[in-house]
Amino acid sequence: MSDAPTTVPAEVITDPEDPRIADYRALTDVELRTRWEPPNGLFIAEGELVLRRAVRAGYRPRSFLVDAKRVDQLGGLETGDAPVYAASPAVLERATGFHVHRGVLGSFHRRELPTVSQVLRDARRVVVLEDVNNHTNLGAIFRGAAALGVDAVLLSPTCADPLYRRSVRVSMGEVFAVPYAKFETWPAGLVQVREAGFTVLALTPAADAVPIQRLEPAQRARAALLFGAEGAGLTGAAQSASDVRVAIPMRRGVDSLNVAAAAAVAFWELGRDDPL
Repeated sequence: MSDAPTTVPAEVITDPEDPRIADYRALTDVELRTRWEPPNGLFIAEGELVLRRAVRAGYRPRSFLVDAKRVDQLGGLETGDAPVYAASPAVLERATGFHVHRGVLGSFHRRELPTVSQVLRDARRVVVLEDVNNHTNLGAIFRGAAALGVDAVLLSPTCADPLYRRSVRVSMGEVFAVPYAKFETWPAGLVQVREAGFTVLALTPAADAVPIQRLEPAQRARAALLFGAEGAGLTGAAQSASDVRVAIPMRRGVDSLNVAAAAAVAFWELGRDDPL
């Protein structure tokens, strides 16, 4: 794909209620978007870099909505037959519910998710998330997974949507690069992870947990790092279904880290001896 700037034909939108841009309506309303996006098989991406990564990952665009002054940012992007709509910042804000400071939005078709078994088959190290429903944390975990050698993300049924706009933006589009799947049952699904040859490592600040740097080589070899939601942490049932309870040692009386920060530390620790 060429990134050379080209003239991009665009249809001008002057009415924020124009039905052609219905995909972009009220983007800040999480409940509404949750009801609208997955059932309609779409997701919204924001920012030129993220849009390009979505296209490179094979996601098919439905349409693009851009600030009229930034249309040329889509130059060289393989838009296929997806229409490009251009509008003033005022119209964009009224339609989406926020100031689109990056100036570029895209609506994309979702793809069918792989199964847990398919994701595990090609992975050596995975992260498993229980009830992580904060989109910012979820996006940051995907970005850390991509950067620090984690091959896949597995989600409990109650986790947030990785393709929600905020998750996609915070991940810088890395949600497109890291395979993920959802469990149908929880925590019973962890049995499948163990049967695939992974050691399930439950991250907890408990005083009796094994410091992560003291894990045995066999426990590190094929690790499934299990994290819970911010604040609540892992449920007792999830910890009971794991193999080892693991802690990141803390200093100065700090009892825990933000879940995305803790995940990044754990990813680095288990991958520190990987060949670069």
